[in-house]
Amino acid sequence: MIGEILAAMIGTVSFSLLFGVPRKEYPWCGLIGGAGWAVYLMASRRLPDWAAVLTAAMVVVFLSRMAAVAKECPVTIFLISGIFPLVPGAGVYWTVYYIVTDELNLAVQNGYMAVKTAVAIVLGIVFVFELPQGMFRVLMGKGRKRAEGAL
Repeated sequence: MIGEILAAMIGTVSFSLLFGVPRKEYPWCGLIGGAGWAVYLMASRRLPDWAAVLTAAMVVVFLSRMAAVAKECPVTIFLISGIFPLVPGAGVYWTVYYIVTDELNLAVQNGYMAVKTAVAIVLGIVFVFELPQGMFRVLMGKGRKRAEGAL
């Protein structure tokens, strides 16, 4: 399990490099991606796969929003990189492979699973983005400073 989490962290940092994230944010991106994968691994022991992905996506978005407030930069820097380990790339690949090899039953099974995973990621993002921004400012201790600076 630790090896998988480390691999998720390295993969997240590598994707951050390709995505053009500033270097000083690599550790945060790696931690967020690793935390999301750790939550997925733990949740997948007891929950269906889509529910484990939903839970992990919600954690990734929550941590991304907190990091964005703490580092005073856009949330997409952390979110897009952090969600990377959860994306069903292999499921899409195998769906297309089975379509090309004319194994339509397997294509439908893999495609359905990939769609459920993608929808779970989208719902996780939407659910956490519905939380007010002020809540994250308060959690990160930045709420009062901004209010005092405005006066």
